[in-house]
Amino acid sequence: MSSFHILGILAIILLGILLFLVLAEPGLAYRVDRPECAIDSHEFVGMVASLVDVPVFRSRQVEVLSRGAAFYAAELAAIRQARHSIHLESFLFWPSPVADRFLETLTQRARSGVRVRVVIDAIGCIITPHAYFAGLRKAGGQVVRYQPLRWYTLKRFNNRTHRELIVIDGETGFIGGAGIADYWMAEERPGIPWRDTMLKVNGSLAAGLQASFVENWLESTGEILSSPADFPHCRAALEQNTSAAILGLVVNSAPSAGRSTRARILFQLLLASATKSIQIQSPYFLPDASVRRELAHAVAHGVTVDIILPGKHNNHPIARRASRRRYGELLASGVAIHEYRPGMNHAKLLIIDQVWSVLGSTNFDNRSFGLNDEVNIALVDRGLAMRLQQDFEQDLAYSECMTLAAWRLRPISERILAFLGIALERQQ
Repeated sequence: MSSFHILGILAIILLGILLFLVLAEPGLAYRVDRPECAIDSHEFVGMVASLVDVPVFRSRQVEVLSRGAAFYAAELAAIRQARHSIHLESFLFWPSPVADRFLETLTQRARSGVRVRVVIDAIGCIITPHAYFAGLRKAGGQVVRYQPLRWYTLKRFNNRTHRELIVIDGETGFIGGAGIADYWMAEERPGIPWRDTMLKVNGSLAAGLQASFVENWLESTGEILSSPADFPHCRAALEQNTSAAILGLVVNSAPSAGRSTRARILFQLLLASATKSIQIQSPYFLPDASVRRELAHAVAHGVTVDIILPGKHNNHPIARRASRRRYGELLASGVAIHEYRPGMNHAKLLIIDQVWSVLGSTNFDNRSFGLNDEVNIALVDRGLAMRLQQDFEQDLAYSECMTLAAWRLRPISERILAFLGIALERQQ
C-alpha cells in the first residue's frame, strides 16, 4: 500500500472521528427561571440587560426598511454622506452589481479622506477574490477577512462572523439579516428577490453597533478603535435621554466553548416570558430541544405562537428538510407553522407580546446560538412592534399554513434527506 493510500485512509478516519464528535456531543438542557415582572416593565428590561451584559439605550426613532430596494438605497445614501468613518461587517460580500455599487461608493468616500474599514467572513466570502477590493485598498480603505483559513487556526474554523451591520460616523447604523449580494434585488437576478428586513438606527444605538464592529476589528487586526470620532454619542448614552421613548439593547454574541451565547440567553428568556403572543421569522429553523420545549410550554399556557419559514424556495434545501423533520412535534403541541410561498424569506425577527422586537443576524439554530458571532437589536416599544407585525402579517398572507396531517404525508425522499441534515442540529 502506497503512502498516498495510507494518508487517504488516515484522513477518512480523522473525518469520521470529527463527525462523530459533532454528532455525539450532547447539548445543554437550557432552562429559564420565569420572571414575575411584566415584560414591558423597566425592571424586566433591566434584568434582560444585566443577563446579556449590555447597557440599555434610548432612541427617538428606528426606521424599518423592508426589502432590498429600500435598505440598499438607504445604506448607500448614508455612506455617501459619511464625514469621518464607515465601518461595515458582513458574512456575504459577493461580486455582483449590488456589491459593485457598494464598492464604488466606499472607494469614493475613501478617496475623500473618510476612514473605511470592512470586515468580511473568510468562509462566507470565499468566492470573493482578494483583488476585488484592490481599488478600495488603493484609495486608503482597509478590508480584512475574519478567521482566515490557516493550519494554526483550524480549532476556530467553525467560528464565523455572521453579523450584518454598517455604522456611519458612529452616528447612523444599519442592522439586519441581509448581506452585500444580489439575492435581495429583483433587478439584478432572475426570479423573486429574497424577502428581508433591516433597521436604521441613530444615536446611542449606533454606538452599540459600533462597539460590536470594534470587537471583530480588534479580533482581525489587533487594533483597538477608541477615537472620540468613532463614538460621538458616548456622552448621550451615559446621560440616557429620558425624552426618547424606545428602549433598546444591542446584543452582540460570540461562542462560549461552542455552547451558549448572549443570543441564546436573549432569545430563550424572551420566549419563556411571553404571556400573549410569539411571532418568529427565521430562514434556517433548527431549534434544539430547549427551544422546542419553550414553544410548547408557551402554547400550553395560552400563548399564540406563529412561525413563518421559507417554503420550497430555500437556498439550503437540506437545512429545510432537516427543519421540516421537527414540524410534527411543534404542530402537535399547537404551534402554527407557515411556509412562505413567493420566494426565499430571509427575515430574522422575533416579536413578543407586541412589545419586544428582536431583529438582527441570528437564526433559530445551533450555529447562531453556539458557534457564530452574531448581533441583534432588542427594542421595547409597542409602536415599533406593531410596525414590524404589519410586515409579519403581510408575509403571513403569502404563506401556507402547515397541518399535522399534511406533514405526516411528506414523501420518503424528504424523510431520507432530512437525516442528512442531522449534523446541523446539536443532539439532545
